Amino acid sequence: MTTTCSKPQQPATDNRRWKALGVCLAAGFISLLDTSIVNVALPSMERGLGATEAAQAWVVSGYALTFGLALVPAGRLGDMRGMRQAFLIGLAVFTVASAACGLAASPDWLVVFRLIQGAAAGMVAPQTSGLIQQMFQGSERAKAFGLLGSVIGVSTAVGPLAGGVIIDAVGTGDGWRWVFFVNLPIGVAAFAAGLRLLPRCPASADRRERFDPLGVLLLGCGVLALMLPLVQEQQWTGREKWALLPVGAVLLGLFWVWERRQGRLGRAPLLDLNLFSLRSFTLGALISLSYFAGFTTVFFVLALFLQNAAGYSALAAGVAVLPFAVGSAVGAALGGRLVVSHGRKVVVMGLTGVTLGLLGSIAVVRLVPLESFGWAAALPMLVGGIGSGITVSPNTTLTLTRVPVKRAGAAGGVLQTGQRVGSAAGIAVVGSVYFAHLAHHGPAPEALQLGLLTSMGFILVALGLAVADLGERAKAPKAPEAPEAQGMPEAESLTP
Repeated sequence: MTTTCSKPQQPATDNRRWKALGVCLAAGFISLLDTSIVNVALPSMERGLGATEAAQAWVVSGYALTFGLALVPAGRLGDMRGMRQAFLIGLAVFTVASAACGLAASPDWLVVFRLIQGAAAGMVAPQTSGLIQQMFQGSERAKAFGLLGSVIGVSTAVGPLAGGVIIDAVGTGDGWRWVFFVNLPIGVAAFAAGLRLLPRCPASADRRERFDPLGVLLLGCGVLALMLPLVQEQQWTGREKWALLPVGAVLLGLFWVWERRQGRLGRAPLLDLNLFSLRSFTLGALISLSYFAGFTTVFFVLALFLQNAAGYSALAAGVAVLPFAVGSAVGAALGGRLVVSHGRKVVVMGLTGVTLGLLGSIAVVRLVPLESFGWAAALPMLVGGIGSGITVSPNTTLTLTRVPVKRAGAAGGVLQTGQRVGSAAGIAVVGSVYFAHLAHHGPAPEALQLGLLTSMGFILVALGLAVADLGERAKAPKAPEAPEAQGMPEAESLTP
């Protein structure tokens, strides 16, 4: 029996759909784990492979760069040719690239394979959210996105811990290789299960459904111009790099004009701009961008502080952020259930929890000796993690719930591109604040406080957007886009 993509399935097929979801979550887990697991392995790469600082920087930032560049084109490809096929190809390339990274004989080859791995992860990611749109409806969709939110929060937070455990067990000489090899059994098992479980959908029969190479070029160059100075902020000295930002803005403006022209001519664009006529999608994407600019930077500055200033080992630094991972899993499970009945209020609650967690962590830095930071920060990290889980999955559900299934891949790509750009921007800004204070003022605890305060600023922007949305909904409680008032029905077409 095969899971289909049209109508709700019978009970016998329900179990199959949840198993198929497990395949998607496993692939999502390893692709997101690789955004943070390598951070603690960089010293091992330097010792075992002779990787320079520039090579280490590209191992980290190159993955994020190609991940972000691939998202929207890959989402569109999935919409056109089938999400199952795109998912399996991306997962296969990711798994092979992981093996190649682990076997790399030189830093240059490691960087090349890492770039390929990031692009493959970017191909998998929009199919994951698209397949959830395709397989589930209503409250089941909210639950599925809740599980996806758990994966996002846990994989990002547990990466340093997993890397620390591997390095501690294997040793610093070859430990970095096993950071990549850990993907292999999960990737192979997920691919084999995906062949059997993922729903088959025919390619689009619409003759207008053609790929848009000029749109891909404009969007890719625009995103590259925006992300490159952000991900290389610490490596590229001088102010010239910031000239790429207005170049990126111009290219994205040209992309917008081109896509509107494609729509007027009756050709299917790379990105259906009518998505942004959905208030829930536009607002949710902005909240996601702002939130990820603050959320991911917390682990960045904490990893630097704990290992460089507090003297923690890679393993101990990973353990210190474990409460956040546990809280994220719990919060995502709660958020998936609450969003159906409470809508955007859940996102406000989550962002408030993250803010309180960051305030508690800042207080711990001020009041507690460095050697006791990990234990003292456990409670605020747990609170922040619960808030994060309550934020990510409900916001994803609310953002995508009105998106037509045939545009789910591209919409998921847009949402996650915003997350990657937000993460890169947040790390650039928070990293600049942290390193500038260390260089000119010191000491490290004060630099960490300023870094966390800057992260909190991004979180507060997201909170302000969510609160403003609540105010608008209070003025118009019967607005047609309120999924909580409609039981989050199946999305309808954006076009007449």
